[in-house]
Formats: sequence, C-alpha cells, structure tokens
Amino acid sequence: MRLLALLLGLCACSGTPPRRPQVVTQVLTGIDVLEADGFAELKGKRVGLITNATGRDRSGRSTASVLATAPGVTLVSLFTPEHGISAMSEATQISSTTVTIAGREIPVHSLYGSGIMSMRLQVPKSESLDAVVYDIQDVGARFYTYLATMAMALEETAKVGVEFIVLDRPDPITGTIMEGPLLDDLSLRKLYPTAYFAIPVRYGMTIGEIALLHNAEVRHPGLKIVKLQNWRRDLWFDQTGLPWTPPSPNMPDIDAAAMYPGIGLFEPTNVSVGRGTPIPFRWVGAPWIDSQAVLSRLEGSLVDGVEFSAQDYTPSKSVYAGELCHGIKMEITDRNRLRPTLVFLKLHQILRELYPEKLKTEWPGLKSMVGTQEYQLMLERGADESVLRALFQDGPEAFAKTRVPYLLY
Repeated sequence: MRLLALLLGLCACSGTPPRRPQVVTQVLTGIDVLEADGFAELKGKRVGLITNATGRDRSGRSTASVLATAPGVTLVSLFTPEHGISAMSEATQISSTTVTIAGREIPVHSLYGSGIMSMRLQVPKSESLDAVVYDIQDVGARFYTYLATMAMALEETAKVGVEFIVLDRPDPITGTIMEGPLLDDLSLRKLYPTAYFAIPVRYGMTIGEIALLHNAEVRHPGLKIVKLQNWRRDLWFDQTGLPWTPPSPNMPDIDAAAMYPGIGLFEPTNVSVGRGTPIPFRWVGAPWIDSQAVLSRLEGSLVDGVEFSAQDYTPSKSVYAGELCHGIKMEITDRNRLRPTLVFLKLHQILRELYPEKLKTEWPGLKSMVGTQEYQLMLERGADESVLRALFQDGPEAFAKTRVPYLLY
C-alpha cells in the first residue's frame, strides 16, 4: 500500500498541466441584455446587423434570429466580415447572398472582398437603415480583422448619420493582460486591416471599449454600447459560462486564442503556425526544422506559462500543406503567466540563428502585425534579447494610461 501511495503521488507530480478554473459567473452579453430590456434601443427602427456565427444569445439563438423576431424591430439586412456568416469560410473573397429567417428572405452583404476598401460598410439606399448593430466575438489580438470591420462601420455610419450600436462581448483572453509593441504607423490602416489601431498586439479590452476608443477619433454622436453584465476583467472566456463558438476556422478553442497574439506573428514567414493540424497556433513547424536543436535552445529560456516538446505534423492546408513538418508543440501550463508575444520573440530569434538561409520573413507584413519596423531594425543591429523584450513590454506600459477613459468594466 505504501508503494502504491508513493506511485500515485509521483503521478500527481508528473507535470500534468493544472486544471482550468471552473465557471466563475454567468456573463450576459450585449444581445442578452438587449433582450432583457425588451429591445428598447431598437424599437421602431430599421436595423442592419453586422454578425457571424459567434453572434448568439445565451440560449444559442443567433442574434439575426433574435432581431428578426423582436417586437417593434425591423431587421432589414445582414453584413458579414471575413470568414462569412458561418465564420468558417477561408475564401479570400466572401460573396453576398441571402438567408431566410422567420419566413423572410434577408440580404447578406459581404464586408470582405477584394482589398481593404471592400470592408467598408455601404448601405444600399433601398434599405434606408436607422441603426447598424455590431455583434461579433473577437479574440483579443490587434491583427484580427474583425476589429477593423467594426472601426470602418463606425466611420461609415457616422458619415451618413446612422446610429451604431455595439452589443458587447468579453475579451476572451482577459481584459487585464496587455503585451506587444504599439502600432506606430497609422498610415498602415490604408493597406492592412490587421493594422488599424495604435494599440498593443494584445490590448485587453472588449469590442465595445475599442469602439469608444476609436470614437475619440471618429466622433460619431450616435455610438451606443450595450454593456456586458457580470463580466470581470480578469476572466477568461471559459470562466464566463458562455459557449465558445469558433470565430474563424482556425480558432477552435481558448488555447488557440491564448497563443494567437504571439504565434500569429509567424504568419508573414515560411513557418507553419499549425493551420491544418489538430492544434492551430499551438504548434510551429517546417520541413527544414530540427526540433531537438530548437528545444535545446529553448532550455532555460525566460518564457513562462508554457512547455515545449518536439512534434511532427503534416498540415492539411496553408503553409507546407501535405508535407511532413518537424516542429515545436506548445502546451499552456499557466495562462495568466503566459505571454505569447514573448514566445514568438524567442522562437523567431532561435529560428533566425539556426536557419539564416531557410527562414524567410516578409517584413512589411510582419511590421503591420508587430506594429513597428523597430523590431526588424533591432534584429538587423544584433540587439540582444533583453532589448527586444523591452520593445515588446514598452507598448503596454504606454497604453495602460491611454485606455483608461474608455474602460467600461
């Protein structure tokens, strides 16, 4: 019995990641609050809705269905961002279409076509809207295109005097942690929907708060936020009692969202970020990587909250589709200590050192995502890791005061 107890004790200490916290509270999103208030904000109005599959109330009904049957509300049209109404399309252009809701055919206008200008909301004159409602779950990273979709819609509704109402949703990776450089060149917003705000890579705000921040520039008098209820800034999405609906094809769970602000920065390189594998954004790989060589460089690194291991995959899509890739799997062990941008920083630095001829980086694209050309310049000057880490930490320190007037919770 003593031997059995000893063995059980050893198993309990074998490095198994700790269990995630249980649901802390039952959060009500903007659509839930709107329903509870009897749709007072929308009574007597012709409404356009920007949404996708993530726009759902607590019971699982789509926001489109809720508004289509709401008393005193006329849902005129839908608008969809990248990935379409299902949030699952990977097409480079999303076509407009129609859907049947509550026995009516409703037009669906795509906000993701050819070039950034196609993302600007244009209301057909025949639809003469009184209000545009936005309800999409974001993931908490500056370079996720839904942020730019919201910002452009705010700008366009301001021009034509149409109300803009944001049904707020949680920042799924908490509203407390910020990381990564600030975007320092706002001219990039004319080229990249991934570079629309002068905020850190991971900004720690809800979509409603981002709308308020952007409205300091836009000055739309008709902006309204339907706030969350019961949400705290320190909550992860799986502590809110809300069901997770993947906001895009490669964002299956909270772990993917937690790693995305860092591992997503590999997108402008020739390294796979795990698209077409079971664990997108928790694995990086390429046919030319020696996993053990990378692991040996990671030993003793100043990267908290994650464990690294060697793992081979053959991605089914995107970079190296159909090719065997050797790579590094990342297991989150403490997501509150995890800083995914520093994981990127370390891995990118190692791959540059080990494979200077094989690693290819498309620098303009990376600049738009990291937020500054200073990262490239520092690497080219041979800056040491402490200097690079400081660059990634200065942004949140500067932004912490900037965001205060726009925080709702």
